[in-house]
Amino acid sequence: MCFLKPFDLMFDFSKKINQLFVLIFLALIWGSSFILMKKGLRSYTPVEITLYRILIVFIVFLPFCINKLKKVTKKDFLIISITGIVGSAIPYFLFIKAQTYIDSSLNGILNSITPLFTILFGAVFFSQKFNLKTITGVIIGLIGAVGLILVANNNNINTNALLYSILPLIGSACYALNLNIIKLYLSHISAVLITGISFLIIGPISSYFLIAKTEFIVHLLQNDTNYMNFIYINVLGIIGTGLAVWIFNLLIKETSSVFASSVTYLIPIVAIVWGIADGENFIFLEGLFCGVIFTGVYLIRQPSLKT
Repeated sequence: MCFLKPFDLMFDFSKKINQLFVLIFLALIWGSSFILMKKGLRSYTPVEITLYRILIVFIVFLPFCINKLKKVTKKDFLIISITGIVGSAIPYFLFIKAQTYIDSSLNGILNSITPLFTILFGAVFFSQKFNLKTITGVIIGLIGAVGLILVANNNNINTNALLYSILPLIGSACYALNLNIIKLYLSHISAVLITGISFLIIGPISSYFLIAKTEFIVHLLQNDTNYMNFIYINVLGIIGTGLAVWIFNLLIKETSSVFASSVTYLIPIVAIVWGIADGENFIFLEGLFCGVIFTGVYLIRQPSLKT
């Protein structure tokens, strides 16, 4: 991980082409995360994968933040701790729990609602401005999300179908809140330190619960005979979480919360491709409502908003 520091200097984020490159790179990583979750669930529970995902990032990033803790104020430490819980622990569990009931492609598509929540939270909690175009975009995006949920569940609105389809929306709201917090309160902290400290808080807790309160070791030895699913969740943790979260935090700091959240335009495309390749169905109406969501997101992305 010695490439972390040079990467900060490699990209001039004032150049649109570099911003676009990073967005595509993140989309490829996070769009692939949903299929990795699906594979991991063949041997491990959602709780085990979530806890292990956090633990592995904690181990990887520990060397890069442990010597810099003295430079972080108590206020910043508290805010970064909140980002670890809101931006990582909670949404990771929600998305992978949803994966036990819904397709990976649908999970990825519902993640695209993040920019809507980013604008909504920015206006309600962080003194950003609403206008008619923004309100229209939020409404259209929510209509698309509801329509997609109904179509994907064959108009079945029983408790389980509704609950598991709403989980990714709650996870997206967590991501959106985290975006605003980092942009507004942590712009003076390096992306590596934000990532490292956020997992420094939740990492030891996760390791305790993983070893003491789950059957992770049993599942590793008995349910994963060729250890391929274990490899999948390691890739999910190191690349899909650690590397991606660090780059994403860097993107938030150097651009804007709304621009950074627009990576969710591309994530569903990657998730859909992986889902189809893995035998999942994707019908025309799902694509239509996906387009409705993107339309709503497009409407709320306007230069006049300050982020």
